[in-house]
Amino acid sequence: MIVTDANYTQSRVIAMTENIMHNPLMSRLAEEDISRSNTNLIKLVASSDGLQYTADVLSDGRHFSNVLFNIMRGGIFHDNYNIDKKDFIRYFFHANKAAQNANSEILSRLPDVFDYSTLKEMAVNSGDPDFIRLATEYLPLKFSRRHGDPSRPWNKFSINLRNEHDGSVILDYEGNWRDIFQNWEALAYSYPEFIEGMMFRFLNASTFDGYNPYRIMKDGFDWEVIEKDDPWSYIGYWGDHQIIYLQKFLEITDAFYPGKLQEYLESDYFVYAHVPYIIKSYSDIVRNPKDTIDFDHDADKKIRKLREDAGSDGALLRDANGEIYRVNFIEKILASLLAKMSNFIPEGGIWMNTQRPEWNDANNALVGNGVSMVTLYYMRRFLKFLQSAIDKMEAEQIKISGELMEFYHSSRQTLEDNYRLLQSGINDMDRKHITDALGKAASDYRMQIYGSGFWGKKRSISKNGLLRFIQLCLDFTDHSIRANRRSDGLYHAYNIMTYSDRGIHISYLDEMLEGQVAVLSSGFLNAEESAEVLRQLRHSRLFRADQFSYILYPDKNLPGFFEKNIIPKEKAEKSELILTLIKDGNREIAEKDVLGNYHFNGNFRNAADLRSALTTLDKARYGVLTERETELLLEVFEEVFNHKAFTGRSGTFFAFEGLGSIYWHMVSKLLLAAEESLLNATEQNADAQSTEQLFHLFRDIKKGIGVHKSPALYGAFPTDPYSHTPMHKGAQQPGMTGQVKEDILVRIGELGVKVQDGKLTFKPVILCKSEFKNQPASEKYFDVNGVEHNIQIDKNQLFFTFCQVPVIYELSDNEKTEVTFQEGSVQTTSRYVLDENTSKEIFRRSGKVKGIKVWVDQKMLRS
Repeated sequence: MIVTDANYTQSRVIAMTENIMHNPLMSRLAEEDISRSNTNLIKLVASSDGLQYTADVLSDGRHFSNVLFNIMRGGIFHDNYNIDKKDFIRYFFHANKAAQNANSEILSRLPDVFDYSTLKEMAVNSGDPDFIRLATEYLPLKFSRRHGDPSRPWNKFSINLRNEHDGSVILDYEGNWRDIFQNWEALAYSYPEFIEGMMFRFLNASTFDGYNPYRIMKDGFDWEVIEKDDPWSYIGYWGDHQIIYLQKFLEITDAFYPGKLQEYLESDYFVYAHVPYIIKSYSDIVRNPKDTIDFDHDADKKIRKLREDAGSDGALLRDANGEIYRVNFIEKILASLLAKMSNFIPEGGIWMNTQRPEWNDANNALVGNGVSMVTLYYMRRFLKFLQSAIDKMEAEQIKISGELMEFYHSSRQTLEDNYRLLQSGINDMDRKHITDALGKAASDYRMQIYGSGFWGKKRSISKNGLLRFIQLCLDFTDHSIRANRRSDGLYHAYNIMTYSDRGIHISYLDEMLEGQVAVLSSGFLNAEESAEVLRQLRHSRLFRADQFSYILYPDKNLPGFFEKNIIPKEKAEKSELILTLIKDGNREIAEKDVLGNYHFNGNFRNAADLRSALTTLDKARYGVLTERETELLLEVFEEVFNHKAFTGRSGTFFAFEGLGSIYWHMVSKLLLAAEESLLNATEQNADAQSTEQLFHLFRDIKKGIGVHKSPALYGAFPTDPYSHTPMHKGAQQPGMTGQVKEDILVRIGELGVKVQDGKLTFKPVILCKSEFKNQPASEKYFDVNGVEHNIQIDKNQLFFTFCQVPVIYELSDNEKTEVTFQEGSVQTTSRYVLDENTSKEIFRRSGKVKGIKVWVDQKMLRS
């Protein structure tokens, strides 16, 4: 037997060694420990609905693996909705010492263990907005590893399970906000009562200027800092998934708890994160869109000192009196919406100018000149949802900060004033005029708050005015989406903007998989149009036949050394400066080779280097020519190198998210988008041909993901998710992918599980009949209390859990659902929809519902 362990002190290692050498029962004890650990791991996965038993054992195994990696990334809740008093009080104290002390008497009356709903009710009764916010945000997660990009020195892989001193369970989470929020989306379906806390956590980690810091922790949030001696240090806002992650939380909240969002529309339970970044003025952003944020070192020191003295709430924005500045739900949502719309470039997308790449590092060079249609596609989904939510609101007036109100009014007026252009057409100067007006409104708002903070005065905006603004945003968004349909039937993902006195010109990059995923998710396309996008995608350069799947960007032959840096002869000889320099033997700007070809100085990295070199030329000899030709040479330089269209490693790299690489997370996002399109088509009774095509296209994408691929083809065991598959290698980086979240959501959709208006529904219209077992089997599962049970699954049945309640589907010729309660009663309905009260008990994980059996009309199923 080989024994290994980690994180032991010297004393414990010696004790273990002695035990191994002298304890005759050691072998048996080790085997028992392995068995116990195995059971505990299965129990953790089971608590997030990772156990399924169908006729497809490989898919069952892949689902188990997906759930395992999802809870490793985002964590798993410790004990249903039970809260440990000691841990909550510790968390409360670390968050806000003053608020914890002010509520100490209330907290002292709590039992050692109590449920989440009791905590929230107690907080509301206290009337303390900080108590309400922090109680709602409290998420007792465990098993979550600290994570991010493991190649970076500041990211350390770690799963902390138990306290080394007393053996108690560690309840903690920490991760890049992009990663941790995406994994919580899938977790919310197993623990829906915590969706409110997830939504609060997301919104309260966003800044007044509409962005999120890079890391979220149980005890607050963190931001990137500039360090002189660290070449990796860099600052900026990741604004990529911000809208769609928030949107998913809003959708889940509204589905499980209808009316809940309306309760928050006017409640000042929300705050702004105070990150020591200063986004530059609009004029500065235009001047250099790649350098748009200053780090405020003084503010950084003050925030850290306040956080140390007062708790993690010290990193929240304060008013003029030093009090935490509180706003309502509408203001938080509006701040995010306006931040995106202030960077809206008509027919281009959302301008990427906060120093961080959209989506991932692969496209990092697009920052500054890149414009994201991807974000605009997701914006459309966000706007449609927001429109519906506000329309249901009873209040006719909503109070928001006066400063934000001016920003909002200015933005709305800009869209109103230019609305006619949606019919007559938008040219480069029109585009510049709109972009300038929107950008300046945001700039004025930011500079006011950076300089003086919020006045603290709230003003009313009308419900109708807000709905009009949303409709304006929608109309401009839809116009831009139509303008970004490519001639091949696909949609642009990222575009390039060129800003000049002549206007803003939009140019286009190659097709990208992400663009198709986002437009399919936007809700803009009908069933026929969605099917057309997926068909065209299948026949595009993005399809990789050997893996029957899709790459991120078209592969291409990169130019060799002798094909680069060649100035077109007619352009070079048109420049009197270049000809004069070469005649003088001066190679500071350009040179001519023996074949008569012209080249820029090979030391230039970008146009800024060229501009700098031009300013250092001998002014007496070349001053007049330099002044006359600088802009011309800069234009020629851009024409030669086309740096604005340089995406980064996605256009040059042959691994990770580069050329020829399959990035499996994006493929699974495509699968989910295709499934959403298919289910929407089914619900809306779209024409049968489009619906049938969508089903086959959906199944093709799933086939490419490849749980049934051979290990030789997949490059690894296909029951495990992997990050990416480069062109000439097998699958790489097991489990290091958000793919797992998408695949879990797809599986929920396949099983026909849906929550609408607070009611749980089972309608498996895209489930394949072949998944039902062809012979009986006895399997085990764990109930909501962690108790192990054996369950008999008969022929023509399959098994899964939802909120850890066992569900059995059985093939039938009729529709019927039977709910068995723990006390012995049985409730039967001829429909597939459970009533609201029964659904609530399942969502609460109360244990009152023992199991559900659904007789599935086999005419509904797919072959």
